[in-house]
Amino acid sequence: MIDLQAIRRLSDIPRRQARARGDQAAIVQDGRMTSFAALDARSNQVAQALLAQGLEPGERVCVLARNSDRFFELFFGVAKARGCLAPINFRLAAPEIAYILRDAGARLLFVGDDQFDVAERIAAESETPVRLIALTGEREGWERFEDWYSAYPAVDPALSEADDDDVLQLYTSGTTGHPKGVVLSNRNYRRFLETSSDVDGFDYQSHETLMIVMPLFHVAGVNVSCAGLAHGCRTIIVRDFVPARALEIMQDEGVAHTFIAPAMILMLLQSPGIAETDFSTLRTIAYGASPISEEVLNRAKAAFGCGFVQYYGMTETTGGGTYLSPADHGRVDKLRSCGKPWPGAEAAILGPDGAPVALGEVGEIAIRGDCVMKGYWNRAEATASAIRDGWMMTGDAGFQDADGYFYVHDRMKDMIITGGENVYPAEVENALFGAPGVADVAVIGVPSERWGEEVKAIVVAPAGEAGDPAAIIAWARERIAGFKAPKSVDFVEALPRNASGKVLRRELRERYWAGRDRLVS
Repeated sequence: MIDLQAIRRLSDIPRRQARARGDQAAIVQDGRMTSFAALDARSNQVAQALLAQGLEPGERVCVLARNSDRFFELFFGVAKARGCLAPINFRLAAPEIAYILRDAGARLLFVGDDQFDVAERIAAESETPVRLIALTGEREGWERFEDWYSAYPAVDPALSEADDDDVLQLYTSGTTGHPKGVVLSNRNYRRFLETSSDVDGFDYQSHETLMIVMPLFHVAGVNVSCAGLAHGCRTIIVRDFVPARALEIMQDEGVAHTFIAPAMILMLLQSPGIAETDFSTLRTIAYGASPISEEVLNRAKAAFGCGFVQYYGMTETTGGGTYLSPADHGRVDKLRSCGKPWPGAEAAILGPDGAPVALGEVGEIAIRGDCVMKGYWNRAEATASAIRDGWMMTGDAGFQDADGYFYVHDRMKDMIITGGENVYPAEVENALFGAPGVADVAVIGVPSERWGEEVKAIVVAPAGEAGDPAAIIAWARERIAGFKAPKSVDFVEALPRNASGKVLRRELRERYWAGRDRLVS
């Protein structure tokens, strides 16, 4: 068993595992296996290639690709060369991708096979030269990833890496304005790995198999992968999340752990094959990144028969913050909680003046500790606004109970003010899940001449069913206060979500607020 305290740099993961269990499978994708020894050797070659081609300490290297086992050879190679990997969300539009590439100042872009066209177009229009390398697949006139590094020796450059070295730059989802680059350091990840084995639900064992379905441009995808590899797990990389295929992998590969966004959990529950799937090896399902309803969670606990652990945090806190353990999931009174602080981190509920509020009072959730990012890349003002006296302001409204558990109401910017009353969409959504005619739901505020705003539910009905607005509203009024219940219901085929499964309420609101100045919420 590797002593996680000895992993002081991200680059130490392949180094130490190659010595401890070199022939053991580290990463598996579509039947292709990479051992820990091969991962270490190839990442050494990547580092040597980068250094030979003039990579400077702290220089950003971008990757635009779907989940791939090659990502980790690149990731650890960049770290060994003291560079900083900046993955780009492949679901973004071309202008957004171009902005991130320009913002990162990257000279190298590693590209997945389904992104060749957009990458070529962006590179041709770039003001500075960008070298394109095919991470997966082939493109005429491009170097293949393996060809690019294969001529270099598999010798660890053994550079003097520092705690403050930037190792990962993840871009926020950019639901409003341009995305910001979140700079994470060796120190951030050292603390994450040091404490992960003390978290019930993150205590992976070296003989276990881990499945990665979250995208690797997302902090959850990177964190769970790094934790699995640091613990010596066999880590299966899934290129695209397809519910039926994910169920097959969980059964056929003997998956013990996975992290799945709540929207993915719901899709698995709705997959026809779930009742016949054998989950006997499954030990934990972790979830986070967006709210989950009690109704969906209870259905998932019954269907999968494993432990569940919730993680609450941000990209800006290296994904850390609070967690609700599998044992706490057995407490009915805590199911809506996001748990207690991660080891080594602090959490607090702060008022507008920055002072803690009383227990049970709603304020803004803040997180402090070595998990907090170095800052936003080239955004000093944004960094100063987000980090106050060491506290990372999450933008989430919540409260703490007398037992020390934290609860998230919702994003503060999504709060609805109707007739002077504050309504948090997640609370209403939680009440609506389980209602007849509701497969998925999002709640927004829409204009009201009388109340300023009123609550509207946007519902996805089960396949082949026609939802009844009156019945849905009545269901809600039996469970929450009348002013919180939706005044109207609209139906859509699917809810717009970002890569982490968060509903894009801004997109849902646009049609209702078009041509109006939104003065509230």
